[in-house]
Amino acid sequence: MTSGEYPTAKVNGKDIPYDPDVLRKVQEHPCYSEKACHTFGRMHLPVAPKCNIQCNYCVRDFDCVNESRPGVCSEVLSPQRAIELVRKVLAKYSYIKVIGIAGPGEPLANEETFETLRLLKEEFPVPIKCLSTNGLVLPEKIDLLEKYDVGNLTVTLNGIDPAITEKIYEYVTWEGEKLRGREAAEKLLEQQLKGIEMAVERKMLVKINTVIVPGINEDHIIDIAKKMGEMGVYTYNLIPVIPQYKFADIVPPTMARKRELHDTCAPYIRQMRHCARCRADAIGLLGKDVQKEVYRSGCDGCK
Repeated sequence: MTSGEYPTAKVNGKDIPYDPDVLRKVQEHPCYSEKACHTFGRMHLPVAPKCNIQCNYCVRDFDCVNESRPGVCSEVLSPQRAIELVRKVLAKYSYIKVIGIAGPGEPLANEETFETLRLLKEEFPVPIKCLSTNGLVLPEKIDLLEKYDVGNLTVTLNGIDPAITEKIYEYVTWEGEKLRGREAAEKLLEQQLKGIEMAVERKMLVKINTVIVPGINEDHIIDIAKKMGEMGVYTYNLIPVIPQYKFADIVPPTMARKRELHDTCAPYIRQMRHCARCRADAIGLLGKDVQKEVYRSGCDGCK
């Protein structure tokens, strides 16, 4: 994207320009702009412990301070404690421009997420609000996200063919029932696509995360990229699987293979190539996190 060029969203086949405030959400967001990741930081608030699906590659530990991967954090915060931390961190780290909720579970399955967003809107209207989701209940929650000014949204979408994605999920919890196999994959995909469409219509900047699982969805990734580009998604991120849980024996793709997949997908959608696989409590620049310092001191040093 060249300087002064507004990104556009494709809505009903037409390219609709984003307004300047939305452009800011690209230029100051380290995940949406590779240039921004060297200058601007993000703060993840770990207020959402519960999850409504179980991925075969996901293990959520709340006290694993030495791991840098999604789904882990040092502690789960209450909304009130999260706001106290935001207050102190922003006072010390002026380069923090994004406040996000990325777990450690599924943000949209936790009421604490929406209370946190409400409090953020009241006290911190300027920082970019960002949220990550598996998309299962996104259509039902999209209006609340819009109400609380969430302008950047990441959806983890591991396939658009249920025959492939049923191998990636152990179960999906829907209306109090645990769905498995093809039924789970079909319900999840239906909700994800509907939610992504609704988010794009609201001119949210949507990023898609796909976990590359060799032998399962690796050769399917270009199909996802094409579909997401057609839907008006802003950018696409590929994350090599971390061998754990039911996928403990799967060998992750090499970085060369990841680059090859990015290059293959690039004609269809913007590529995010600088992902740092952030923790649910990440604070700081990508690759230069300060959350250990913040949590170790109780953030006393931020006063």
